[in-house]
Amino acid sequence: MNIGQIYLGVIQERFQAIKELGDRTFAQLAHDQLHWSYNEDSNSIAVIIKHMSGNMVSRWTDFLTTDGEKPTRNRDDEFFDSFTLKEELIAVWEKGWQVFIDTLRGLTEEDLLKVVKIRGAQHTVIEAIERQVAHYAMHVGQIVYIGKQLKGEEWETLSIPKGQSNAFTEAMMKEQK
Repeated sequence: MNIGQIYLGVIQERFQAIKELGDRTFAQLAHDQLHWSYNEDSNSIAVIIKHMSGNMVSRWTDFLTTDGEKPTRNRDDEFFDSFTLKEELIAVWEKGWQVFIDTLRGLTEEDLLKVVKIRGAQHTVIEAIERQVAHYAMHVGQIVYIGKQLKGEEWETLSIPKGQSNAFTEAMMKEQK
């Protein structure tokens, strides 16, 4: 296996882990909590979902052949909460991720150094992928943070619980033997 194949495998795993954090957050929240925002200048989870999906569909549809900022995208509309059902939100979330993951899975090592455009600016495929790692991880981090604040003591941690780092590490070390 060569470095390009390894990179594509690693990046797919990383994005799946990022998505899973969002999925596990949504599972803990009620519909009204997905629409909560700190103030009118802040984004709710629903708005973040809408924005991320809009970005994913625009950037990753015909990724290698068209500019990532599609003329059909209405980015400004992504920042208005227009959902009435939790199922709608989840469907939009899944649609964006499906377009994105399908495109990632279709990439080859030879594609990694090809040049794509995003808003007219040229990026190698690797740069475009790495740009999205930062973007999507940041937004999912916001989703998790909002969820954690809303749930308070009822929050089910998505990582190693406080005070359990040593036990977690010991368990991992035993698994590796």
